[in-house]
Amino acid sequence: MLKKIFLALFIVAFIACNATPRVDMDTEGLKPDASQSLVAKELVKIIEGAHYKKVKVDDSLSSQVLDRYLKQLDEGHSYLLASDIKDFEKYRFTFDDDLRDGDLSAFFHIFNVFQTRYTDRLKYSLTQVDKPYDFTKNETYTYNREKLPWLSSIEASNELWSKRVESDLLSLKLSGTDAKKNAETLKTRYKNLLSQTEKLNNQDAFQVIMNSFTEAIDPHTNYFIPQRAQAFNEEMSRTFEGIGASLQLENEVIKIISIVPGGPAFKAKTLHVNDKILGVAQGKDGEFVDVRGWRLDNSVSKIKGPRGTVVRLKIIPAGQEISSQPKIVTLVRDKVVMEDQSAKKTVKTIIQNGKTYKIGVIEVPAFYMNFKDYQAGDPNYKSTTRDVRMIIDTLKRDKVDGIVIDLRTNGGGSLMEAIELTGLFIKKGPVVQVRNPRSTEVSDDDDPSISWTGPLGVMVDRFSASASEIFAAAIQDYNRGIIMGTQTYGKGTVQSALDLSRYISTVDQLLNKVKDTDKNTTATEGPKFGQINLTIAKFYRINGSSTQHKGVIPDIQFPMIFSADKYGESSEPSALPFDSISPANYTAVANLKPINVQLVKLHDARMKTSSEYKYLLEDISEFKKRENEFEVTLNEAKLKQEREVQETRSLVRDNQRRAIKGLPPLKKGEVKKGDDYDFVQDESLKTMADFIRLNQTGQFTMVY
Repeated sequence: MLKKIFLALFIVAFIACNATPRVDMDTEGLKPDASQSLVAKELVKIIEGAHYKKVKVDDSLSSQVLDRYLKQLDEGHSYLLASDIKDFEKYRFTFDDDLRDGDLSAFFHIFNVFQTRYTDRLKYSLTQVDKPYDFTKNETYTYNREKLPWLSSIEASNELWSKRVESDLLSLKLSGTDAKKNAETLKTRYKNLLSQTEKLNNQDAFQVIMNSFTEAIDPHTNYFIPQRAQAFNEEMSRTFEGIGASLQLENEVIKIISIVPGGPAFKAKTLHVNDKILGVAQGKDGEFVDVRGWRLDNSVSKIKGPRGTVVRLKIIPAGQEISSQPKIVTLVRDKVVMEDQSAKKTVKTIIQNGKTYKIGVIEVPAFYMNFKDYQAGDPNYKSTTRDVRMIIDTLKRDKVDGIVIDLRTNGGGSLMEAIELTGLFIKKGPVVQVRNPRSTEVSDDDDPSISWTGPLGVMVDRFSASASEIFAAAIQDYNRGIIMGTQTYGKGTVQSALDLSRYISTVDQLLNKVKDTDKNTTATEGPKFGQINLTIAKFYRINGSSTQHKGVIPDIQFPMIFSADKYGESSEPSALPFDSISPANYTAVANLKPINVQLVKLHDARMKTSSEYKYLLEDISEFKKRENEFEVTLNEAKLKQEREVQETRSLVRDNQRRAIKGLPPLKKGEVKKGDDYDFVQDESLKTMADFIRLNQTGQFTMVY
C-alpha cells in the first residue's frame, strides 16, 4: 500500500506544473488532475507537430476555443448569464498559453460555473411544478435561445424556466393524464437529471474541454478520454469482450435492455431483458460491489472484462420488486460480435415492364474492422469487406439480377476497408489518393479477384461520409455502377488514432506499477491517457477531385432534406477547404454516361406522377419550416389545435399511402404495423431494374 501511495505521489510530482494556476481551485467543484494537465500539454505538441494544417496554437485559436466551449456547454443560451460570459472574456486570449502549460484551471472554472447554473435551474424548476398555471394566456416559451442574447439576470432566468415548467406540464396535460400525476412525472424527470449531473466527474469535464480545443482546429480531430476511446475502438471493430448485454440506467438501477445474440448471456440463458443488476463481483470468489446509484459507464467497466474471466452479477429478475431476494448469475466473459450493427442483406423483387427482377440490397452501417485481431493474424477477423463478400456469395446463390450497396447514414470508418470493399467490384487499380503534407500516395486494390461482376448500385445520403464517399466516388469514377440518393456529407480528411500512452511512456510505466497493486482495477478502461484521432491527410478521388465540402454528387438525385448550410462538412467553420490534384492513372471499366441519361429520364418521368415524391417534397418543406421554429405556445387551446392539425395531416397522409398499396385505412390513434415504406429505396430499386433491363440490351459492357 505504501508503495502504491509513493508511486502515485511521485507521478503527481513528476507531471505537476510549476506555474501557479490561473484560477484558484480551492473552493471550486470539479478539479483537473495531474495526468490531464500532462495530456493537455502533449496534445498541443502533437497537434502543432503532426496535424495536416500545420496549425499554431495561438491567441486566434484561443478565441475560437472559448466560443466553441461556451457553445458546447450552453448552445441554447438557457443556463449561463450575461455576467458569466462577461467574466469569461478575460480568458479569450489565454487558453493557448494555458493548454501549452497544462493549466486547466480556467477551463474547469467555467465548467463549474455552468454546472452551478445547471443545477440551480433544475432545483428552481422543482419549486415551480406545483404552482397554478393559467393555460389560457397567449404566452410562448422559447426553447432554443441560441440566436438571442445571454440571460441578463437570475430574474430573467427564473422567468424562462418557469415557462419551461409550464410548457412541460402542458405537454403532459395534453397526453390525457391528471394534474397530480403530471406533477409527479415532471418532478421525477428533474430529479433524475439532478442525479445524473451530480455523478459528473473531472473526466467528463475534460472531455468537453478537449473537444472545444481539438474541434476548433478541424471538426474531425477528436480527443477521447479512456472510456470513450474504448467505446470508439469497439465501435470500429464491431466486437468487444464482456457478457453481451446492453444496459441502461433507470431510477438509479442498471437494467438490461437487450441481449446480444451469440454472446455469453445469450448462450447461458440466465439473464433476460428487464432484469436489474444490483451488484457485480469479479471471479468465482470476489466480493460483490453494490452498483446501485453508480454511473452507467462505471458499472459497465466492472461488468466487461477479458475473455475467459468470470464475472458474477446480483440481479432482480424482470417483473419482480426491487426488494425481492436477489439471484446470483455467473458468466464467463467472451468476445462479443455486434451482428446487428454489421452488414446485412435483404432480397427485393421488382416488377417492371412485365418483367421480374431480384435485387440484393446490402446495408452497410459503417466501415468497421477489428484491427487487433487483424494485426494478430486472426484469419476470421471482423471486417466490412469480409462480411460483404460472404453476403455476395449468398446473393449469387439466390440468383439476384443486381446488387445495391446501401450506404445511407454510414459515417465512414476504416480507410483500408473502403479500399478493400471497392476491390470486390473491380479487377485491380487505384481506389483513392491520400495526400499528407509531404507527398501524395495512391492506394490501390491489388487483388485481381472480383466478387460481383453484374449490375451494381450504391445508395447514399447527406450523412454518408468519409469511407462511404471514397467507395461511392471510386465506383462512380470507374463507371462501375450507378450512385443514387443525395449529395453526401463532404468529409475528405483522414484521421489516425494515436494512443497517448505512446507519448507519455515514462508516466505510463509508473501508472502500470500502481495498477498492478490494485486488484480491483479492471482491464477494460481503454487507453490510459486517452486517444486522439488526429487529421493527418486529405483523400482525393482517383479523378483528382477532393470530396471535402462537395462530397459525391449522385447520378440519380433525390431532393435533399437536410440543408448544406446546417448539415455536412460545409457547415463546419473549422473544416479544411476544397481543392483538387492530378488524377491517378486508371481506366474506367465502362461508359455509363449514355445509360445514365436514360436512367435520369425514366426516374424523372416516374417522379412526375408519383404521390410519394409529392409527399417527400411536402415533408421537406414542413421540416424546413419546423427547423426555423424556436418557440412553442403556452395556450392550451392553440397547442391542442396545432397538434390536432399535425396529427390529422399525418393520418390523412398515411391513409393515402396505404390506399395506394391496397391496405386498410388507420383510425385515429391506431398504430401502424408492418408498413415501414422506404420510398427512396423503392425508387432506387426501380432505377436498378431499369439499369438491369438496359444492360441486357447490350448497352452496358464492362471491360477488365
